[in-house]
Amino acid sequence: MNTCATCGNEYDRSFEVTTAAGEQFTFDSIECAAHRIAPRCDHCGCQVLGHGVEVHGTIYCCAHCAPSSGGSDPVDRVGSPGSSGTT
Repeated sequence: MNTCATCGNEYDRSFEVTTAAGEQFTFDSIECAAHRIAPRCDHCGCQVLGHGVEVHGTIYCCAHCAPSSGGSDPVDRVGSPGSSGTT
């Protein structure tokens, strides 16, 4: 049995996540994984569960929040690796 990194629950069907930064976590649910590792929108504070929008290294949940914080030239984070995905 493994222990969830978020809630501490011991669960026989847990799963592991390795982030792009190399951090490794064990979770008992997608909800706990999202709560622990999903970024938060710099404007409204909601968890970014999709690809989000990035402006100069700052993540926002949507194209509405990015300019609301004074950001310009948003980059849509969806696309193939290495593509700019500029919207």
